[in-house]
Amino acid sequence: MNLSNTIRKISIAQPVTDEEEWFSVKESILSGWLTQGPKVAEFEKAFASKFTINHALAVTSCTTGLHLALAALDIGPGDEVIIPAFTWIATANVILYCGAKPVFVDVERETFNIDPKLISEKVTDNTKAIIPVHLFGLCADMNAIRKVIPAHVKIIEDAACAAGAKYNDQWAGSLGDIASFSFHPRKIITTGEGGMVTCENHKLFEQMNQMRNHGATVSEEQRHHGPKPYILPDFNLLGFNYRMTDLQGAIGIVQLKKLDYLIDERAKWAKWYNEQLKDVTWLGLPKEPENGKHSWQSYVTYVNPEKAPITRNKIMEFLQEKGISTRPGTHAVHMLTLYKNRFNIKENDFPAAKDCDANSMAIPLHNMMTIKDYEYVVQIIKSIY
Repeated sequence: MNLSNTIRKISIAQPVTDEEEWFSVKESILSGWLTQGPKVAEFEKAFASKFTINHALAVTSCTTGLHLALAALDIGPGDEVIIPAFTWIATANVILYCGAKPVFVDVERETFNIDPKLISEKVTDNTKAIIPVHLFGLCADMNAIRKVIPAHVKIIEDAACAAGAKYNDQWAGSLGDIASFSFHPRKIITTGEGGMVTCENHKLFEQMNQMRNHGATVSEEQRHHGPKPYILPDFNLLGFNYRMTDLQGAIGIVQLKKLDYLIDERAKWAKWYNEQLKDVTWLGLPKEPENGKHSWQSYVTYVNPEKAPITRNKIMEFLQEKGISTRPGTHAVHMLTLYKNRFNIKENDFPAAKDCDANSMAIPLHNMMTIKDYEYVVQIIKSIY
């Protein structure tokens, strides 16, 4: 069959769900317990156990998880938090939520992650935390980061893309003081929306647990199952409504059991892509870390503007016409109007992030693709001259 004469429709991402998730949700619906309850607790326990982390706390999104982490660390006005310039906007927004200042650091073009060599020059007396992002499922170089930041600076992992990723022999989520994961449908496992915060420190966990429930000293489950229904909780700190529902928790329990298989399959096809596309001289390909494990949330390439026959945007338009969905890797946040104007940042202040913004390209890699889909993607890319 001539693949080039058959236009397929291949999405950039697609969640893997089946009847098991449906029956799990049905069980929650019939139980009558829909908000945060026993299914969320079961999901949290399973997540912490799988990744050998002391505590896991389910929340409404990775964004609210990051906000919760900053709030629990008492980061506020006058404080600075270091982040990569190339990331999703939420990494920066949560710092503004707290009244603190995001301090951008440029990234490495090869990994798309924060460049440890550039961090020390951004550290000041006001630096209270750093948020390394494990972008697209590849862990940031945590050892190099630790070497260049003062001991008192807290590390919050933005592990939105990194469920199942490893740095050396350690799981993402156990590499800093706190971490936050995403279960958005573009991630490997999903609960629709939703996130998970992890940490080792019990005091921090207890504080975040209280803060995600309005700051209440007693949880809803404790109140409803207790012998004194007239008791209302006290509120001794400012909290938020960041609770995951039991419907989401039920889905998460099932999805987590699939994670290893989903990553293994993605890794197989990422390796296949690397082999099939290695001779496309204008396309930079992602690589497995030497010591660690890529979770392959996305397969993000780099269109070399000096070698490519047409621009990245024209390539993406061409692929779209052929039924192949693509996306830019993510944003250069310093170039977005809010941050550019608010902090008087120039686009060329972070040249690698600007370059990645203009030339990164995610191509389809997910668990609903067939071998014919992969062959088609490769053949169409190779047809670009």
